[in-house]
Order: sequence, then structure tokens, then C-alpha cells
Amino acid sequence: MADKNNLLLLFEHPNEPVFLSKGKKPTVFDVPDSFLTDRYRPISNEVQTRAGENVEQRIPVREISVPDLRIPMSLGRNENFSLFIPRHRRIAGRLIDIFMNMRSVEDLQSVAVYARDRVNPVLFNYALSVALLHRPDTQNLDLPAFSQMFPERFVDSQVFRQLREESFVVSSGSRMPIVIPRDYTASDLDPEHRLWYFREDMGINLHHWHWHLVYPFEAADRSIVAKDRRGELFYYMHEQIIARYNMERFSNNLARVQPFNNLRDPITEGYFPKMDSLVASRAWPPRFDNTRLGDLNREADQINLEIGDLERWRDRILEAIHQKFVVNETGQRIELDEATGIDTLGNMVEASILSPNSSFYGDLHNNGHIFISYAHDINSKHLESFGVMGDSSTAMRDPVFYRWHAYIDRIFQEHKSRLSAYTEPQLNYSGISITGIQVATNGGQPNVLTTFWQQSDLNLSRGLDFVPRGNVFARFTHLQHLPFTYTINVQNDSGAMRFGYVRIFIAPKNDERGQPMQLREQRLMMVELDKFAAQLNPGPNTLRRRSTESSVTIPFERTFRNLDANRPADNTPEGLEFNFCGCGWPQNMLIPKGLPEGLPCDLFIMISNYENDRVDQQLTGRCSDAASYCGVKDRLYPDRRSMGYPFDRVPRTGAERLANFLTPNMSIVDVTIRHENRTVQRQN
Repeated sequence: MADKNNLLLLFEHPNEPVFLSKGKKPTVFDVPDSFLTDRYRPISNEVQTRAGENVEQRIPVREISVPDLRIPMSLGRNENFSLFIPRHRRIAGRLIDIFMNMRSVEDLQSVAVYARDRVNPVLFNYALSVALLHRPDTQNLDLPAFSQMFPERFVDSQVFRQLREESFVVSSGSRMPIVIPRDYTASDLDPEHRLWYFREDMGINLHHWHWHLVYPFEAADRSIVAKDRRGELFYYMHEQIIARYNMERFSNNLARVQPFNNLRDPITEGYFPKMDSLVASRAWPPRFDNTRLGDLNREADQINLEIGDLERWRDRILEAIHQKFVVNETGQRIELDEATGIDTLGNMVEASILSPNSSFYGDLHNNGHIFISYAHDINSKHLESFGVMGDSSTAMRDPVFYRWHAYIDRIFQEHKSRLSAYTEPQLNYSGISITGIQVATNGGQPNVLTTFWQQSDLNLSRGLDFVPRGNVFARFTHLQHLPFTYTINVQNDSGAMRFGYVRIFIAPKNDERGQPMQLREQRLMMVELDKFAAQLNPGPNTLRRRSTESSVTIPFERTFRNLDANRPADNTPEGLEFNFCGCGWPQNMLIPKGLPEGLPCDLFIMISNYENDRVDQQLTGRCSDAASYCGVKDRLYPDRRSMGYPFDRVPRTGAERLANFLTPNMSIVDVTIRHENRTVQRQN
């Protein structure tokens, strides 16, 4: 019987032949001759004997009848793979289907070994990852971080020559980390480059990739896609990214991002990634300043679209929002109501296979990514592949990602603005009042949060092909903050024990001109920091909550899938969910950078009635600690309220400012975020 853990070895060294050594404990797959590619089958004995020298473990691969792989193999091994391209999604859906339908782990191993050297390496990684996440017999496996298998998508291409030299010349125990430069994509002449630490943060880009892994667009098994409130999660996760990005812009004396409202306007921001695709053996193409979109004719990818198509889909979606219903493929109306309207819209705008009528409402979000990513070569005249906007692991590096998603969010906000404002009785929690809030770092000044730079090491050895084995580290710089604790004083005058749902948000006090923000604007910059249930005894209560317990974030070890550190035991319920926990905002990016002189913010805390908000389900061991942006594995979203509540709708009349919005169960406190321009080394 095959050991399912051996499947994880197939992710390593993605461009090497499958029969070469893998793993910390040198291991080879004994591949049947018939499974080898045409290049190696005639010399099977020679290459497999050489590969098997000095190995400690051999994994037998059973020879079986292999399913038809012609569709997955139709994407070349040296091409770039994109989830945003419809043809690529269909190809991925077929390969996921093949992996999901294997009767046993042993059969899955055989087919995966056969497919690995024949299908595109990134496609293989994606499809096998989705299958392992969703197969009952493999869903407790710990998937390695995508950054470890394809490090070239996350770091400066110049680093790889140094990494290979270090691997080849220096023995494993004596190797030194290779430092990734902080400023390698642009100079200070580009104001947008001030946000390099956010856009090019490894953890943020991994979060975006992993979210789309947990929530794939397409699969033959509809249940893989049709997760609870998936469309609403698509809206909310990306809305929060824009809110966070705008706070970072304020932290760098920049105005809010301008939505890409007119698709025929030039894109003023250029972007030069300075990265290579080792799969395609090509540099990621740049986009020059003031590039315009053009009608696409890319025959190889079966893309023949006009900008007018995007505009028609947008207009039809807006018409549906204004009419408050969409029409499905059978002509029936689906109401865009307060409860499920945003979920329907999310599935329709993204668009996944859950769209109620994709032939009419189109594929706006995904094709927007494609139009932008091909703007440098719209008709394949120069045989260039797509830019970073065409890949979910690299898209967030590009400034235009935020302009495009600010535009997408405006469409969602058009729907939200048509919903009735929450009334005071809907917001209040009778008998419960917040009497005081304080947030403080250990020994620090109250209500002052501090950020700084930190350097961390990441092992990239499993993604380096055709080099000597052994660890080789890259050292990268990222934002970090001092951990802090919320102290919340709550008065329960109801006369009985109650349960509350504590909701914590932060937003800048002032706009880019230094003027106090109107709540209509400020609500769109409310960043969720945490959400948790609390028991409230009669009388006064003091609640304390550490920033590291946030329902939004996951720790460093999970972001980078350090499978040897702080991971639960395989035989525990927590171990079964560790993989899903790879989805979550990185803990080091919980709060924005702030300013040296301090960024003034409003910290908002609300306690709602948990009895009204809770979802009755068992969450023990269900990896619910980063549920705000990622949901909970195989469970309902653990909050009945709309995502972003109470700021997901326009405020009621008379609540022009946040202070006027408050009910007794809410409170705000002035918080300052200060940035210290110092760098510390992370202690592992």
C-alpha cells in the first residue's frame, strides 16, 4: 500500500525528471520503463541506476493503465500557466478530475508520476495541490509552500546565480544565506515604488495564490468549487486587500488608488518585474508607462476578445444591480437581496463555474487580468507570454492590480449602496456597553503601535533544479510590528450572562488632504483586524486579546509552510486541518507601516449578539483561526452577518462621522501607528 506522504516528493525540483533523488532523506521513485518519457526510455537502466546511487529510500511505482492525458498535455511544458485564461482553467479542471477520480493513493501516485514529466510543471503543482486538498484520503497532507517549489516567482532573478554557486561550491552545512535586495524593481523616481514592501511581499503573494488554491474557479466535481459563501468571500477578501493597500498608501504620503474606470485610458503605471520564469525559460515581460489595452487575438490560448466585451459584461452586471436581480441561463430571475445578493454577484463577477449565467454576464474579473497581462503583446506578434497580472502568485506585485480591483470593488459597492442602512436597533446589543478600550505593546506607550523592518531566511533548495542537494537559504526583508494586546472593558447590565461577538477594525482618521474622513469614505478603508466570541458575565468585564490570535492572519510558519516548525501532530484533528491553514493573511502584515511621525487611526470595536450571529457547527480542529478571509474547511462561514459588518453598507442618515455611528455596544479609540526605519534579524 502506497504511503500518501510520498506524493509530496513529487512537488520538489519541478523541472527535473521524476526519477531523480528527492527529499531530505535521499529518495527515488522506481519508475516503470513505460512511464518514462521518450528521451529516457531507451536508456532507462543507465539513468535510473545513476539516480539510485547513494539513496536511502526507494518508492515502488505500480504500472497501471493511465487515463487519457491529451487535454492536460495540450499545454506545453515550457509555456506559462494562468488560472485566468479560460482554456488553461479547463485544462486544469480536467487534470484535477483525473487526480480526484483515482481509486486509491497508490493509483494516484502512479498517475501523478506518469503525468509529472509530461504536463506543465505549474499546472501539475496546481492540479495535484487542489486534488490533495479535497480528496478524503489525502486532505491531511501538508502541502509545501508554492514559494519553495517556484522561488523564481517571488525573488530577484539575479539571486539565482548566487544560489546555484553557493549550492555547487559550498557544502550543505557551511552555506550562507543569499540576501535579496530590498529595492530591485524600481527607483525612488517612481512614487509607486514606495509600496514595494507590500506589493512584493512574499507572504501576501502566497496568500493570494493559496486562496485561489482553496477556492478554485473550475472542477468537474462542483463541490470543490461550491463552498459556502464563496462569491461573497471573493468580494470581501479583495475588498480588504484594497482597504489595506490604501492604508499603506497613506503610510507613504500617497493618495488612495484610482480605480481603472475607463478601460480605454492608458495605464499610467509601468511595471518591470525583474524576474524569470524558469518553467518557460523567459523573463516575465514588463509593461511600460502609459500602455493601453487592446483587443486580444491570441490564437494559441484561444483568446479572441475585444475591450467592448469587457464593457458589455460590466454594463450587464450594473444593469442587474440596478434592477436588483440577475437572469440565469433558463431565464429565471435570481433576486440580489440583502442575504445572498453579494454571493451571487461575487460568483458572477469573478467568474467561476458558479456564475448563474456566464454566457450573458461573461468573465469580467478574470479577463480583465488577461487584457492587462497581454497589453504589451496583444496579438502575439512578439511571441511574448503574459505579464505578472496573468498569474495569481505574481499579480499583486503590479500596481495596476490594485487599480483593477478598486474598479471591481466599485461594482460590488454599487450593489451594497442600494441596500438599506443598518438601523440603530439592528446595530445595538441591549444591555451591553463598551466602557473603555486600550491597545498596547509589551511595555510600550498605550495606543501606539510600532512597525519596523525584519529579515527572515527561507529555504529555497526544493525549487532549485539540477544543483547539489542540501539547504540553501535566501534572506528577504519584510515589514514587521511589535505584538500588541487589546484590553476591552465591557459592562453587562442585562442581569444575565451573555455571549458577544467582538469585531475589531482600524481605519485612518484623515483623508489624503489631512481632513477628517466622512464615514461614507472611511467605511471603505475599514481593515478587519480580528473577530472572536466572548463570554460576558453580569456587571463589569475585562476582555484581553493578543494580536497574534487574529482571525485574519496566520503565523510565519504557516505562510511559508515550514513543515518542521510548530506543526500539529499528524494524528490530531488539528493536523488534519493544517493544510487549509495555509490560507490566511500573513501575521507580519496585520497592521500598515504607518509614518515616522505616526499615522493617526480610529480603532473601532463592536460587540454584537453572538446568539444572533453564530453558526451552529462543530469547529474543533477545523482551522478556523484565519476564517475572516478564508472561511473554514468543509464548514459554513462562522458568522451569519454579512462580511465586513457593520461597515458593508452605507451609514444611516445622521451618521456622517464614525462618532455619530456608534451605539453603546461600540467604541472607538485614537491609535497612532509609528514606523521605525530599523532592521532586525528574525530569530528562528
